[in-house]
Amino acid sequence: MKEIQRVSPVVFKSTPVKIEKRDNWEVVMEYKGEGDGPYLVDLSHRPRFDLQDSNLAAQKPFGIVIPETPGDCVLENGILANRMNRTQVSLYNLNGQDNAGIPDEFGFTEVTESTLCVALIGKNVFSICEKLTALDFMDKQRKAPFLFQGPFSHVPCQIVTLNKAGDSSGLILTCSRGYGRDMIHSILHAGEEFGLKPAGESRFTNWIKEL
Repeated sequence: MKEIQRVSPVVFKSTPVKIEKRDNWEVVMEYKGEGDGPYLVDLSHRPRFDLQDSNLAAQKPFGIVIPETPGDCVLENGILANRMNRTQVSLYNLNGQDNAGIPDEFGFTEVTESTLCVALIGKNVFSICEKLTALDFMDKQRKAPFLFQGPFSHVPCQIVTLNKAGDSSGLILTCSRGYGRDMIHSILHAGEEFGLKPAGESRFTNWIKEL
């Protein structure tokens, strides 16, 4: 039986230098001419889930204690948990492998293939974001990681600020995969003056190890 090929909604015009096959995804590890940052990295292949429950306090997905306050996040063992509202939390597997498993408990919905997921990392990423949204990813009153749910390039998104520290800054953005082409075009266009380039997963893996 022929395996189903899983296809990312993100398309870069850059030339891949190294590609890995992972869970029926073709994952680009490195692109030609990535430069020295900032970088836009496709993470759409990394498993993502929504969990809804009227009593989230009783849940510990992947062994993680869910943040109590909407907008708060926690990153543990490569899993990012984002409290969205009273009854919902989003979960991203950021450790590079699909080894966290697919939860079989009631209330989980896998959203990996229905959404786009990218990371913006490196210097000037928040200057790029200022051209696309009014959201304040450098909010001094909030400690990273934290979640915003709002418009980015006029598209409803979830955006998590992971680091606010200068050249090591970075965030993760998800939205419906149907916006993939336009979202990537908007981000790359906004980042052109800052030298924003597509980068492979290796850039993100090395970056997040420093958090």
